[in-house]
Amino acid sequence: MIRRSDLKLRLIGLLILIGLCVFYIFPIGEKINLGLDLKGGMYVLLRADVSEIDKDKVPNAISAAVAKLRTRIDTFGVKETSISIQGDKSILVKVPGLVDRQIIDKLKKVGKLEFKLVSDDQQKLSKALEEGPPEGYQLKDYKSSKLLIKEEPVLTGSDLSESFVGFDPYGAAEVRLRFTSEGADKFAKVTQENTGKILAITLDEKIRSTPRIQEAILGGRAQITGDFSTDEAKATSSILNSGALPVPLTVEEERSVGPLLGSDSIQRGINSIVLGSILVISFILVYYLLGGIITIICLALDLLFILAGLHMFGATLTLPGIAGMILTLGMAVDANVLIFERIREELRLEKPLSVAVRNGFDKAKRTIFDANLTTLIAALFLFIYGTGPIRGFATTLSLGIAASIFTAIFVGRVIFSYFLDLRLKKFPMLSIIPRSHINFIKLKNICLVISLVVVVFGLFKFYQKGEAAYGVDFTGGQNLEYKITPNANIADIRNLVNNAGFSDITIQEFKDIEGGIIVKSKNDIAAQLKQSLDDQYENVEELKVTTVGPRVGKVLRKKAIFAIIFSLLGILIYVAYRFKHFDFAFAAVIAVFHDVLISLGIMSLAGFSVNLLTVTALLTIAGYSINDTIVIYDRIREISPRMHKSKLSEIINVAINNTLSRSVITSLTTILVVLSIYLLGGEALSGFSFTLLIGIIAGTYSSIYIASPLVLFFRKSHLLHKVSSK
Repeated sequence: MIRRSDLKLRLIGLLILIGLCVFYIFPIGEKINLGLDLKGGMYVLLRADVSEIDKDKVPNAISAAVAKLRTRIDTFGVKETSISIQGDKSILVKVPGLVDRQIIDKLKKVGKLEFKLVSDDQQKLSKALEEGPPEGYQLKDYKSSKLLIKEEPVLTGSDLSESFVGFDPYGAAEVRLRFTSEGADKFAKVTQENTGKILAITLDEKIRSTPRIQEAILGGRAQITGDFSTDEAKATSSILNSGALPVPLTVEEERSVGPLLGSDSIQRGINSIVLGSILVISFILVYYLLGGIITIICLALDLLFILAGLHMFGATLTLPGIAGMILTLGMAVDANVLIFERIREELRLEKPLSVAVRNGFDKAKRTIFDANLTTLIAALFLFIYGTGPIRGFATTLSLGIAASIFTAIFVGRVIFSYFLDLRLKKFPMLSIIPRSHINFIKLKNICLVISLVVVVFGLFKFYQKGEAAYGVDFTGGQNLEYKITPNANIADIRNLVNNAGFSDITIQEFKDIEGGIIVKSKNDIAAQLKQSLDDQYENVEELKVTTVGPRVGKVLRKKAIFAIIFSLLGILIYVAYRFKHFDFAFAAVIAVFHDVLISLGIMSLAGFSVNLLTVTALLTIAGYSINDTIVIYDRIREISPRMHKSKLSEIINVAINNTLSRSVITSLTTILVVLSIYLLGGEALSGFSFTLLIGIIAGTYSSIYIASPLVLFFRKSHLLHKVSSK
């Protein structure tokens, strides 16, 4: 296999690489960046309303807004806050480790402070209530009455030097103001000229206080009183001190995860990895014996290289990223299985073990590259069109694929060479799946009809649901998760919410957390709902808030469609290039469509909604399904020259039978790890893992009964040697 001198160099190089990776990633808690969905925190996308600003001034206004937002958040003492400009009108704020609704409120408020005189002419007020306010005046609500105030302010926030929290003689919180020297002069003049009148203090066009001017105030100080809690007073003071935002901001997307749910996600992810590893390792050890030990070494190095890659590229590990890592375990086994099954075939031809091992690696190498590169194409478009955690999944999956190719082809070969150098004579393996001679093509028409019926029925049910088939990611709205202590009856919570005046919402139990509930709404009800629950129950902890504006929902849906279309197009082009004709590519892509549509339909029938994670699963299915198909196609290409006198149907049957053992074993190991995600990954990953389970089963079926037979429809009775490539 490998010369002894080269073997020693490769072993030394591998040990150095392993040592560097260990140095890079340990301790993991310090070296690997955890996403907000694992360590808790807030992800808020704000959109600026620049309709009132000249186009050439927009960049400066956005930059100024970023600076003021940073000042506001700094008052909470949060470290490592990330604030960045997205596109030309949006600002992304990431706050790690803290979930506080006050932050959202502070980010949204413009902070426009104004002092306006209130008209004391009751006749003018009565006329304004009937006919509308006269020119230069505004009608404003304050408590239970209407006030007629002058439109032109006598002072603004620009006259303010600083603000701070104070308390009145009764202990109520208030916001105290100190003006600049110029502002103090203005304030003195206003109070001197308007003694006895009411001065309305407004914040963002809303009246917060209406003190009556008793005498001239010469000290340059004032206060805003009202129904402030201490926290509200602090937040208001912070907004005033940071200054008014140059543009109004609206929350387009919010994803907040509390520390409790974050730590729970980490634990569930670890449990999934452990269970998936145990299941795969147990099966591989029993089935491949010595090969199983080699596979375990490769899988351990895969995880090590993935973590090192995350650190090297400064990537962030997210909950979907952990799912990608687990999925990589199952998919990484495929490369080893391809090699082992090739070695088995060579040994059946009674070739020496060293020759069988060398031929096994050489023959499997091209298939491994082709199969994994198609999955990388899907991961690429996931990264391009994904956001946040979805990019984390794409990154982890890509690193896992690259690592699995390296460990299977390079590391596996080095280990085999080392054993052969120690005079290894036998490579025993179990053979649960016997050599078969099944006529798969004979069933092609029946299978095509069954597939068509399932696809049409699933799509009919999906479209029948309409907008209800989509999650908040694509429709807009809000998902809220709470932990209520002591546990509350779900029926009582529904009654409470209905009596509080909330409408068009759904409430269900959140099974991952004891006392957990999930509330779904089309509107932003987080603050009001939290207050209603706090008033009724002893302890209500906000676990997670997901808010997506309608515009963002449409953008995310558009991106998801683009990701699927471009992934399939990329796969089509690559397969056509590798096999030199589009008939193979069209058949493969139709099979991928088949798998994606069946997964979509059954997922919808099972009650799961289409969201970013399930779209991620669909794209992963596309990559996985084509992976299986390419293995069969490669075998067709390989055997066609020596079967050039045979019909295409016979060649396809032989190819499928030759690769059947590999297809079943690979699907089984992948199902085992996806099943571990489904069982232990929690509700956040249930739709994702369920969709993958259906897709893997459909992909294995379609590679045998759809993709390969479809070549017959495009090629009819032509002999395959005409398209075989070098």
